[in-house]
Amino acid sequence: MHHLYVHIPFCHRICPYCSFHKHTPGGTDMVAFVDAVLKEAEKQPIKPRTIFFGGGTPTMLSDVHLERLLRGLKERVDMSQVVEFTMEANPRTVTASKAVLMRELGVTRVSLGIQAWDETTLKTLGRDHSPAEAEETWQGLKEAKFPSLNLDLMFSIPGQSLETWRSTLERSLSLKPDHISAYNLNYEEDTDFFRRLRAGEFREDEGRDADFFNLGIDLLEAGGFEHYEISNYAKPGHRSVHNESYWLGADYLGIGPGAFSTVNDKRWHNVKDTPRYMEMTLAGESTMMEVEELTPEQRRTERFGLELRTARGLPLELIAPESGRMLETLRDQGLLSFDAERVWLTRAGKPLVDPVAVALMG
Repeated sequence: MHHLYVHIPFCHRICPYCSFHKHTPGGTDMVAFVDAVLKEAEKQPIKPRTIFFGGGTPTMLSDVHLERLLRGLKERVDMSQVVEFTMEANPRTVTASKAVLMRELGVTRVSLGIQAWDETTLKTLGRDHSPAEAEETWQGLKEAKFPSLNLDLMFSIPGQSLETWRSTLERSLSLKPDHISAYNLNYEEDTDFFRRLRAGEFREDEGRDADFFNLGIDLLEAGGFEHYEISNYAKPGHRSVHNESYWLGADYLGIGPGAFSTVNDKRWHNVKDTPRYMEMTLAGESTMMEVEELTPEQRRTERFGLELRTARGLPLELIAPESGRMLETLRDQGLLSFDAERVWLTRAGKPLVDPVAVALMG
């Protein structure tokens, strides 16, 4: 069964660390944008199990445009099998009325991009909300009674201390979320942060990253969260079904400008130009770019990189016999465990997931 991703590329401000297709709205005709997304959706014979609105900032759409998009999607897509409907949100773009509207229109899960709870770190990240605004938005989401609420956090941010990270985790726990995503800052190409890294203004430090990562595990597991994927923690019954589908290699369809899809071992992305996407879609033209047929070896490589990140781990059958000695070596080093069916990372192995995956692939 497929999973559906909808990309909304608009942001009030462009964060200096983000590499996704995004831009300020400028003079975009929002009615035409919604029309284009709905026209793309109606061409897809899909009965999704999950829906995920990401960006950009989906909640930047006004109440009127968001309602029209969500109602239009329900008219065009068979939602009878949907078990989870997630909306990413920015604290400055969710009013109490918008929260109620989203809940009424079927959204079951909101992921709120807090990133940090202190002004200094938020300023470094280029975020446009204050801690007070974030908490007010959070309370509004709680009052709208979404079945599941996630807080998005980041660590190893330039200038962020371990104690600041501890405070962020503690304040997040005090708000009683159902799920917490805690991402190690990555320096992505074509971002301002990457340029500053190359210029020597910022630096990467694996030891520091490990300290932040381990503190997150300590506090969040003590708070009753299951560490079910390297960057994700859930209370019982609140795992992200949509994101788990990615990690386990399920097919997913992406609509909207720049959205990626992987269906039947074919991968592509929509044109990464919003005006062009709108023009082509409304004219009935395909927006598919860089269509690629995935080979069995590419699929195997991806499974190592993704499934090993999960608490479920990797099927033992994927590991070639000639890698058996490496498997035992990594176990003896305390980095992983395995039984007759699966391989999974230990606490010590989790920060080293990428090099462990490479070592096991042989």
